[in-house]
Formats: sequence, structure tokens, C-alpha cells
Amino acid sequence: MAGLTASDLREAALAAHRSGDDAKALRLYAQYLSGNPDDGTMWSNLGVLHRVNQRYEQSLRAHRRAARLKPEATSVLNNFANTLNDVGLYDESINVRHRFLALSPDDANQKALVGRAMRGKGDYDAAIDWLRRCMAEHPEESELELQLAFALLGRGDYEEGFRRYDARWRSDEMKKVDYPYPKWDGEDLAGKRVLVVPEQGFGDAVLTLRFLPALKARGAEVGVLVERPMHRLFAELEGADRIELQISRTEPFDFRIPYMDLPKLGLTSRADVPAPAKLALHQDSRSRARGFVGPYRDVLRVGVVWSGSATYKGNAFRSFSHTDLLPLSDVPGVQLFSLYKGPFLEPYRGDGSEAFILDTASSDRDFADCAATMMEMDLIVTSDTATAHIAGSLGIPTWVVLHWDSFWVYSHHGETTPWYPSMRLFRQPEPRNWEEPLARVRTELEAMATERKKEAAVG
Repeated sequence: MAGLTASDLREAALAAHRSGDDAKALRLYAQYLSGNPDDGTMWSNLGVLHRVNQRYEQSLRAHRRAARLKPEATSVLNNFANTLNDVGLYDESINVRHRFLALSPDDANQKALVGRAMRGKGDYDAAIDWLRRCMAEHPEESELELQLAFALLGRGDYEEGFRRYDARWRSDEMKKVDYPYPKWDGEDLAGKRVLVVPEQGFGDAVLTLRFLPALKARGAEVGVLVERPMHRLFAELEGADRIELQISRTEPFDFRIPYMDLPKLGLTSRADVPAPAKLALHQDSRSRARGFVGPYRDVLRVGVVWSGSATYKGNAFRSFSHTDLLPLSDVPGVQLFSLYKGPFLEPYRGDGSEAFILDTASSDRDFADCAATMMEMDLIVTSDTATAHIAGSLGIPTWVVLHWDSFWVYSHHGETTPWYPSMRLFRQPEPRNWEEPLARVRTELEAMATERKKEAAVG
């Protein structure tokens, strides 16, 4: 774009960014900033572009320059803090947000994000104290209450945590479905017809449907609406009178209960967590799974998953690469089986990893097929995904490799969770370090394989 003025070049970069032409915007930002290095706003915009494309180190570089050039621009500080939070630099993120709040002290969203960073550190007490004080100033702010809910859940204060979690319906992130039945709010359920409805991810469904027997015990007739990939897996749920893929809007239900409201049926602390839901295992799926493992009956069979849903906004941080699991395939007496199904199969196939981690999941019809394959495994090694919840519900030994800011079910501390007694948790010691927990997984797997070999020799 020879001959353009600096102003023209600046506008062209912004226009390309707004239109979603990231590659063009990247080039134009570089061209503009090479001649105008003191434009803090443009450095901040470049940082945003890098963040969206998951180039976090580049994003930080750009934001640090922007914050030095425009230390009192709230938009610059907010963008900077967002990336700091992404990569787990929570203390610095909190510091930057307090700089923002010094300039704009009534910004409730920034206060919520300070609490979010405290929770990300695993400092639940500090987060809860901060968020309670902020809620006193902004009692109607849904994001503050939502962050308080997550901090309470992480600490194990389930009764208040799930009550506060109602704030999700006032946020912008929840998909709201218009059901013709009132939402249950603690009313007597004796003799009432109740429809339990999905609301979030597949893992959340597996997690919460364990509370159906508690619902049934209140005297309700219980219908459960499920999504197709889970239909066969949930065919034998205890506490359900009927399980349906769809319901006519004319059906006479008295109340609806979203899945994530089911823990309100008496859960108060970690000591009260009931056993996982009973999942259905179908004969055709079991026969199919046995075909995968037939040649490997004499070795330790390990099912692996390296990524959750690619559409989940935090997936880049909770997931690792299939290549990080390849060293496990070198352990003598071990065979790895991929339980992953999704867009990240392409690189797994493209680099030849399929020869070492055998594909069992790409042809799965649903999660019932996945569960049946898990039953042929001696061990599951997985990131934080729906498959982790399924494996834990089935009672299979499951090693979950967790990123530093883990789901509240796993909290931030310890090697176990009361939600799934067969699980063992391998945590990142610091943000973005997968090498250390996966090295521990390999060490433990080697010990397991050695013990299996000894048992076989004795037998």
C-alpha cells in the first residue's frame, strides 16, 4: 500500500481487523507500527488480534508496549489484563485491573474479573471475600454473583454455590430455551410432573444426573430430556420414569428443572456427594469394542483423550496435543487407544501417530459406543473432558491431567475428587506446563505395567 499516509494506513489496519481479515490486519498493523511506534492504542489492538488467534506471547508483548505508552487508558488496561489472565499471570492481572479501577471505580465487571483471577489462583477465600464486598456495592450485577458462585463451588460450599449459580440465567453466555413450564424454585414436588432439561455441556449432564433419585424421592414423576449423543448412554438412569429426545410442548408438566439445578436437591458439601449416575452399556457397542482390543488382551490397555470440545472457549488451556501422549506408547507392555473424536484427528493422522495410538473413536455413533470401549480399558488418561466424567461414572481407573485453573469439581488442590472415586488428578504445577504432569503419568504408568508383568508371571 505504497503512498498511503499514516492515517490511511491506520484506518486500513482497523478496517481489516473489524472485517475479520486477520492476516491482512496483521500485516497492516506491522507496517503502520514500524513508522508509528508510539501509538499505544494500535499496540493494544494488535495484542487483541494475537489473543484471538491464540498467540499469547505475542499478545503480551504488544499489550506491555501499549500499557507503557497509555498507562491511563482503561481499554488498554482491560485488554492487557485479559491476556495476563489467559496465561495464568493472575497477580499481574489483578494489579492491572486495580489500576483500571483507580481510574473507573464503579466498573462492576472489572471487579468481577478481579475475583475471577483470585479464583484462578485457587485462592477461594480471598475471591469470596472480595466478591461479597463488591456485590454489596453492585447487588444486581450478574457477573459478580456468577464468579462468587464458582468460587463457592470450588471451595466446596455447594448449597450457597448452586443457589448463587442461578445468576447464569442473567448472563449473556447461557443459551436460553423457552419451555412452557415454570422453573422449579423449591416448591413441594409430591405428585408433580417434572421435566429435567439439558442446558450446558455433555460432561455437565453426566455429572449432575446422579441427583435424579433424590428428585424421585420427593414424590415427583420424572421425565428427562436428553441430547441425541447421550440418549443410549442415559437409557437406564435411576430415578427417571421416562427419557426422551424431545417433548411435545402440550405435555402437562408442572415444573422444569435444568440439569445444573439438580444439586440443589440436598447437596451442601463434599461429604454429601452421591455416587455417579448409572450409565447404560449396550451389547452391540460392547461387541464392537471387543473387536478393537482383540489382539491386545495380554497388554495394559490405556484409553487416551487429549482435547475436549474445540468450541469451548477455554479448550486451548485445558487440552494438550496428541504428541504429548506419544511417550506413553513407548512404555513396554502398554498399548494406547484413542478415545478422541473431533477436529484434532487430522494432525493425529497426518503425523502418523495413529500407528502408535490406535483409533477407536472416530467411528463412534454416540457416547454409548465410547463408554463400551472404555470398559475394555485398564486405564483412562484424559484431559478435562466429557469422557473423563463418563470414565469416572463407570468406575474405571481414570487419570485426569488438569490445567492450572481446573473445573470446580476438581478444585485447585489434591489428587482426588469426591465426585468420582476412581479418579486420580495430575495437576500442572504452573500455567501451561504439561510436561511435568505428563512425566508423572508416564512414571506411574511404567510402575503399573511392571506390576502387571509381575502378576502375569506369577499367574
